[in-house]
Amino acid sequence: MSPQKVTAGLTAAQAAESLRANGPNELPASRPLSAWRLLLDVVSEPMFLLLVACGVIYLLLGDRSEALMLLGFVGIVIGMTYFQQRRTERSLNALRDLASPRALIIRDGRQMRVAGRELVLGDLVLLAEGDRVPADIDLVTASNLSVDESMLTGESVPVAKHADAEAGTEGRIYSGTLITQGTASGLVIATGASSALGRIGASLATLGGELTPIQLETRGVVKTVALGGLCLAAGLSITYWWLRGDWLQGLLAGLTLAMAILPEELPVILTLFLGLGAWRLGREKILARSIPAIELLGATTVLCVDKTGTLTANRMQLVQLWNDHASYDGQRAGAAALQEELHSLLEYAVLASHRQAFDPMETAIVQAGARLLANTEHLHSDWTLIDDYPLSREMLAMSRVWRSPDRSEYLVAAKGAPEAIADLCHMDADRHAALAAQVTTMADQGLRVIGVARATFPAPPLPDNQHVFAFAFLGLVALQDPVREEVPDAVAQCHAAGIRVVMITGDHPSTATAIAQQAGITEGRGAILSGAELTAIDDRALQVRLNDTAVFCRIAPEQKLRLVQAFRRRGDVVAMTGDGVNDAPALKAANIGVAMGARGTDVAREAAALVLLNDDFSSLLLAVQHGRRLFTNLRKAIVFIVAVHVPIVGLSILPVLFGWPMLLMPGHILFLQLVIDPACSIVFEAEAIEADAMSSKPRNPDTHLFDREILVRGLLQGLGLLIMLVGVYLAVIASGRADGVARTTTFLALVLSNIGLIYTNRSWSQPSWRRRGVSNRSFAWVSLSALALLGLVLVLAPLRDLFAFAALDPMLLFTCLMVAALSIAWFEFIKWATSKRVNTVRTAAPI
Repeated sequence: MSPQKVTAGLTAAQAAESLRANGPNELPASRPLSAWRLLLDVVSEPMFLLLVACGVIYLLLGDRSEALMLLGFVGIVIGMTYFQQRRTERSLNALRDLASPRALIIRDGRQMRVAGRELVLGDLVLLAEGDRVPADIDLVTASNLSVDESMLTGESVPVAKHADAEAGTEGRIYSGTLITQGTASGLVIATGASSALGRIGASLATLGGELTPIQLETRGVVKTVALGGLCLAAGLSITYWWLRGDWLQGLLAGLTLAMAILPEELPVILTLFLGLGAWRLGREKILARSIPAIELLGATTVLCVDKTGTLTANRMQLVQLWNDHASYDGQRAGAAALQEELHSLLEYAVLASHRQAFDPMETAIVQAGARLLANTEHLHSDWTLIDDYPLSREMLAMSRVWRSPDRSEYLVAAKGAPEAIADLCHMDADRHAALAAQVTTMADQGLRVIGVARATFPAPPLPDNQHVFAFAFLGLVALQDPVREEVPDAVAQCHAAGIRVVMITGDHPSTATAIAQQAGITEGRGAILSGAELTAIDDRALQVRLNDTAVFCRIAPEQKLRLVQAFRRRGDVVAMTGDGVNDAPALKAANIGVAMGARGTDVAREAAALVLLNDDFSSLLLAVQHGRRLFTNLRKAIVFIVAVHVPIVGLSILPVLFGWPMLLMPGHILFLQLVIDPACSIVFEAEAIEADAMSSKPRNPDTHLFDREILVRGLLQGLGLLIMLVGVYLAVIASGRADGVARTTTFLALVLSNIGLIYTNRSWSQPSWRRRGVSNRSFAWVSLSALALLGLVLVLAPLRDLFAFAALDPMLLFTCLMVAALSIAWFEFIKWATSKRVNTVRTAAPI
């Protein structure tokens, strides 16, 4: 391939054709769940086994129609399970697509980021420190390149790579390996199963799989309730047999009670809530790599954010140049051409940057050089790069060594933090102070200021340390990265939600302060802490400084870890953003590590729990909103489950104890399950965020799903409904009507009240009738479907006989509606009373 084609990369048409011919760059995925495996999962469920047992008993009793109805319900349960499983699988597949490694490539002569699966043979890929290699690649260029190939070779020492034609394996890098140092570009030679990773049969890690705290808690509750329910069911069977002498009917009553008690909805709603929660975040360009992170989002108390790309637009523009002899301000209207005295400053700023720039700051410098130095002798496309000295934590400056075709000595260009450049130039105290004053003047405008210097070096070998060069100071370059328009409002929303926002940046204190003020971060907390000050104080003093510090500037990446740990020791739940290789420990240490999807390194993304694919602060706020919505809706679903099981269990036990005819049979329980499962897993999951969710303090991270508030709310709602239903049953019996009429009236009132229970618990912050503008189509569909099925059962005589129901007169239908209305009023009263008590406790709690 010719150099011209290498520079331009493939065209979009060539890439599309190659993708069609060779397929996507991905390893074979695991096969979807088969129908037989799905059937096996269903038949192993306790509810299925109870259904079969009840069907066998009905056959023994000679009631074939009832047995066939239960078997018909088995088909419905299988269908619902299949639908829910497929929906969850589609959500996870969408997340895996988002989780596909990203690659920076050149197509049609311009840089673009694409999903790793879209890479094709011949693509020109640009790589930098921290990137995961997306395919097998032959190097075209390489600068100080080292690659960790341990996942392929088992060798933990990084391997140096070169772009020489004779380099052999040292000129090739392999899919799945990690760039540990330097930059490179290269051509894709193998993808997917044809790559080295594919050939050895390695598999990609899948999302999820680990049990979350909520899942562990739920598993314990299900086991406890199931064990207690089986004991109670056994006791009921024995009591029925002892009181009435019919062991078969007693066994049926016990199995019915077991079906009523078993909280088999809980695992279903957890799987769907967490899976769909991650999927909803994915639709907002927020990739959840860790399910526990979704649980914790709503409890976040501190957001530690960096400046560039998160608070700012990450669109750098060179706006000012300055040295001792001249200054240039590109922001002024009608700015004149760049003065001759500043040509060398910009020339060496360009030379100190990568020609194929990755960093937005370097891109802005290169673009400004091409514009302002056009048609001059200060652009050097024919110079050869000999070596470079990357930025390090010891020296916040980088140098690049060049050779000119018409000069024998090497030319060195350096750029970096002004104080680091002053150190390289060995400035005296007076000149250093004057430089610092100028930097402050420029930084106070919110500009990113960097110093530039140059040196010459006679001959090889080059020194190991760039400090050896005799640098001469050339001047300052200032770049502007404006605050995103949406950031001030988003920060204000965080403050209203009780979430503290702090900025951690490597920028100059004045620049950091200016940006923090524009973003609204320093509201109420204006103190600044620099990296040097952080190094000088101990952990106890740091705890004191954290109380009123909102801006941490000149912070080295490894210092982020100390800050995260310090916030966590205060009891904060910390979400922290990061994008570099050195950010990975801090991202891991944070409760919720957040990586940048567009500009972040693969190492940072792998260490993080969330990946913001849009790289902006508003996405982080949106993630918090989703977290609060998800946890609150889960608690609503739990209250509904508790409340709805109380009358079902009561109506299963009371007839046995008082000698009444059986009110609820297995078929009735199953009908109710067809309402309960969709209500929990679909209606509540789809419920919109509460109106006051982002104006209240974050929840305590130790809050349990099954705490006292949830149990009291659910038990009181359910107990009140049970009393109403028993009253209706006794009233119908007292009026002289048959048992079938009483059973039908009670069951109809129960179903209508269950719909009212869903309606009431959709919102806990205000009465349900005030949420008219908040739609939930899932609730409408579930309610209409339940009413339609119930109508068919009551109207069609064969179905009515199958359920042991009787026709109802208009007066009894009106009675059922009145019970439903009274139950809603009761539910609303309990909601108001429990919410008032909780708010009173929270207000009285010490801060």
